[in-house]
Amino acid sequence: MKQLLLLSSLFSLLTLHCFAQKGNLSTLSIEQIMQGDDFVGHLPSDVYWSEDGNTIYFQWNPEKAYSDSLYAYNLKTEKIDKADFETEYNLPSPYAKYNADHTKKVYSKHGNIFLFDIKTNKPLQITDTKERESSPYFIKNETQIAYRKDDNIYTWDISSGVTVQITDFTNKKDRPKQRDSREEWLYNDQLALFDVLRERKTKNDMHDKLMERYDEKAPLPIQKDGKSVFNQKISPDGKFVTFLTTERSKNKRTIVPHYVTESGYTESQNTRSKVGNKPTKYEMSIYNVKKKEVYPVVLDNLEGLDYVPEYTKDYPNKTYENDDRIGYISGPYWNDKGTKAVLDINSNDYKDRWIVLLDAENGTVTNLDHQHDKAWIAGPGIGGWRGGSLGWMPDDKNIWFMSEKTGYSHLYSMNVSSKKAKALTSGEFEIYDPKISKDKKRWYFASNKTHPGDRQFYSMPLKGGEFQQLTEMTGKNDVSLSPDEKQMAILHSYSNKPTELYLQSNPLTSKTKPAQQITHSTTEDFQSYNWKDPEIITFKADDDAKVYARLYQPKSDVKNNAAVIFVHGAGYLQNAHKWWSSYFREYMFHNLLVDNGYTVLDIDYRGSAGYGRDWRTGIYRHMGGKDLSDQVDGVEYLISNYGIDKEKVGIYGGSYGGFITLMGMFSAADTFSAGAAIRSVGDWTAYNHGYTARILNTPATDSLAYRRSSPIYFADGLKGDLLILHGMIDDNVHFQDMVRLSQRLIELGKENWEMTVYPVERHSFVEPSSWTDEYTRIFKLFQKSLLNKE
Repeated sequence: MKQLLLLSSLFSLLTLHCFAQKGNLSTLSIEQIMQGDDFVGHLPSDVYWSEDGNTIYFQWNPEKAYSDSLYAYNLKTEKIDKADFETEYNLPSPYAKYNADHTKKVYSKHGNIFLFDIKTNKPLQITDTKERESSPYFIKNETQIAYRKDDNIYTWDISSGVTVQITDFTNKKDRPKQRDSREEWLYNDQLALFDVLRERKTKNDMHDKLMERYDEKAPLPIQKDGKSVFNQKISPDGKFVTFLTTERSKNKRTIVPHYVTESGYTESQNTRSKVGNKPTKYEMSIYNVKKKEVYPVVLDNLEGLDYVPEYTKDYPNKTYENDDRIGYISGPYWNDKGTKAVLDINSNDYKDRWIVLLDAENGTVTNLDHQHDKAWIAGPGIGGWRGGSLGWMPDDKNIWFMSEKTGYSHLYSMNVSSKKAKALTSGEFEIYDPKISKDKKRWYFASNKTHPGDRQFYSMPLKGGEFQQLTEMTGKNDVSLSPDEKQMAILHSYSNKPTELYLQSNPLTSKTKPAQQITHSTTEDFQSYNWKDPEIITFKADDDAKVYARLYQPKSDVKNNAAVIFVHGAGYLQNAHKWWSSYFREYMFHNLLVDNGYTVLDIDYRGSAGYGRDWRTGIYRHMGGKDLSDQVDGVEYLISNYGIDKEKVGIYGGSYGGFITLMGMFSAADTFSAGAAIRSVGDWTAYNHGYTARILNTPATDSLAYRRSSPIYFADGLKGDLLILHGMIDDNVHFQDMVRLSQRLIELGKENWEMTVYPVERHSFVEPSSWTDEYTRIFKLFQKSLLNKE
């Protein structure tokens, strides 16, 4: 086995840097492109409008300062200015709740509550405390504002200015003193003997009764019993408070040592546990404010609670147990009148989603929509960690929600009385971030309707109908509408053009004019290179599935007939698209590779986002199955159509991409001659619960899925040259995972692998020196293993 490489190894940074310059034919250098934003330019983000619609605010850093700052574009003067500290500190928060006619909004900022008058453009500060108040909203026909402080809900009356505490969550219990028989006899005897004791007791009893009358005016103490309380909400009429309680399971956590520290001592970080946690039990309760009663929300009638997963048939001798399948409960979502509410409920095995109508008076629910997936519930607007996209239609009779019923995430409405659902959108494309217009007549949303890798902004009539495309620039268009919805602030990017801020009139309200570019963020060094526009291609997989990919081709005079396959991370992520990639360093590295004669293919393999439910769940119970065979089929496509030498194919990627790289080097060893696995998962039993249990279930219930999906079990198949790179303080994919894999490779007697570790890096690298070292080694690996260049 080759010697384990540390940053302080014999192959120093200087040696690597010299090699990179000596062997590199590109005008780009690895050190240069791995400076990240300092080389590309610091791009605008987090756009929002002033309430008068005259200013667009956004985060930006054209000065290469320590961090991004708030900038303001004035539509009248057409100038951009950096907001000073006082201006930014006093600006209203963009995350606010509005009243019905949008004349006022309430928000939390700096831990205090503010009421903002939009007509006068002035805020009124409601609280000013060291405690943190949050989550404000209007109630009681907009005469009061409710908010949270600690675990409790408070209300502030707009007219009187009176603040009232509505709930009293506590762990304290007033336990009456218990006397045994001997003490009881002595107590009664003392009262019988002494007049003064009887008189004092009478006075104390009268005082206690008076205090009880005062207590009747105070909120009911609600016992937490050591549980956590969250998602507290008061109904619009102020009658009911709903809240969740949970007692989290005490799962053993993984310790991550930090070796390079300011103290000079090894310091330990206590991080997440591993997959297979005992499910967290969530319970929703209701506090009737007037009656001072607390009672549970009963969910026994949810459809399919007794569901036993199909995969359990592979274990006929194992009893499946999941007595309480209730997972997180989102909501309630109240209609504007405050007469009806719905809950959004997920199962703890991630296979069901229930949308139900809540009767707050008695704590019962009525089933409205039941979404089930034998793999796992997800998709745009559906399977979030805290519920999906959901709301009420303007008529207060229908709700809207997202569903993958047709195989793609689409928008639906449903009458809560008749339970009749209507598909508002349909087709082989996805809908993203829908919202209703201020006049309640139309929808606004993004969609990849034109192409899986093109994201445009659309409008549509409220009850469904023809889409009207409002943006025109190919790529990604993240739109923020002005308060009057007549202007669109657009964060737009294209494959080889980083994100910039644009301004365009809404075609619904005025004649369409080309979008006006507001920011110019890229550096002169970045602009000096002719960045390649990767071609979006498709090829057929062995099962005839249509696979999308980005193809980078070299010029014929430098082409070396070698290919590199890049595997994006996250699994459920899209990278074969027409906008500026979140993997922008890798994109620039691919330009460098192409300049050196390599052909690069970047595949949206099975499990990637943007292609509907079947593509999303194509990895269920077998990571390293179709997601890996898609990479192999991509290689075969390059060999057949682009003259690639089958002996000159490398693969690399990070996180999930690192996992696929390992599986490729172990299970498809005849396809890949070299691989660089970055921050990789080597054994899925070591990863976190929320991600892994969705795809592979749990090790205790579905051990077969973990056995066929974890690279560590296939390490004996290694033939080509493998480079493993990992941050030692990675608190996402723990470094321990690669230590275990290295021990396995040692025991198998494998010699053609190396490991480089980064003592101060977590999952996402921060230091440019680490990025440079990492990609210099990857480039050297491909040069040597694929082209036999030292």
